[in-house]
Amino acid sequence: MRDIDELRELRDFDTGAPPLDDETRRRVRARLRAATDGPPAPVRHRRPVLRIALTAGLAAAVAAGVLVAVRDDDGTRTHPTAKPPATSAPAMRNVSAQTVLKGAAAYAREHERTVSPRDDQFIYTKEIIKETEQKTGVTKSYVDENWRSVDGSKRSWVMEIGKGWWSPPLQKGVSVWPPQDWGTLRKLPTDPKRLILSIANDFGGRGTSLDDLSDEDWSQVHFSLAGLLKLVPVMPDGLRPAAYEALGMVPGVKVLPGQKDAKGRTGVAITYDDPTLPKGVTDFTGYFIFDPVTYRFLGFRDTRTSGNGAAMKKYTQLSYLDGWAIVDRVKQRP
Repeated sequence: MRDIDELRELRDFDTGAPPLDDETRRRVRARLRAATDGPPAPVRHRRPVLRIALTAGLAAAVAAGVLVAVRDDDGTRTHPTAKPPATSAPAMRNVSAQTVLKGAAAYAREHERTVSPRDDQFIYTKEIIKETEQKTGVTKSYVDENWRSVDGSKRSWVMEIGKGWWSPPLQKGVSVWPPQDWGTLRKLPTDPKRLILSIANDFGGRGTSLDDLSDEDWSQVHFSLAGLLKLVPVMPDGLRPAAYEALGMVPGVKVLPGQKDAKGRTGVAITYDDPTLPKGVTDFTGYFIFDPVTYRFLGFRDTRTSGNGAAMKKYTQLSYLDGWAIVDRVKQRP
């Protein structure tokens, strides 16, 4: 029935209705192609092993030193404000996810610091996490400080919700996503479409056009882009804006106004409805929260559980990056 509705949208498009957005047009073309090309390809039920955890902190399984990524855009530094794509918060009621993420990309291009760390250095990050148990309403705050080896050849110090441990160097021949070493990050495309295809092809796709990507491909692309944006605090010039714009091209990405960040500021959030999951089942529940006028990135919202059965507790986590720097030694603060 949904396919029929989408065909009707195409029919209406030719009779003076408002133009379809890129996401809807791409999804309709993909479904039409699938209907004419024969049986769909087998569904991939498992993602490749990415060794990342899309939560507000780090999972212990991430032994190679992947860090939580939230930009240092909390207002502590003084700088000129980018020309905002929107002019008032009320306009956010009708704004699209693509508009927000293009605005975030424009803001990042103007304000991000360009750095070129040496392989023997470390990337230091200081993250603030506020965690509220949903049943009791009790809130606790944590300060996580991380030192990640730039080229992955040295052990790193990582923290999750106030607890830290030594992460061993990345083993030869081991591939992780998102990339942890600066050399690999620098090789990622800074054109949004090429970045999407690069990710899709790395994880089993063979497409040369965005129209070739299936729902399963798009689900993997979203998972990978979200991990890149959240878990890599410092990127080569142009990569973060490209990742924002690429995220805006993913079908199922949507905007939610009126979301609070860790500092109590009201922003607009970007989240994702995965079309490959059964109705009512959620996979990625995190929100990227942006300023509703400038689209400056404010922080991240996610959920976490602990315990099992009746003893299970569920938490809402709000996080932001308080600062980052390039340093010469582990445990050295800027």
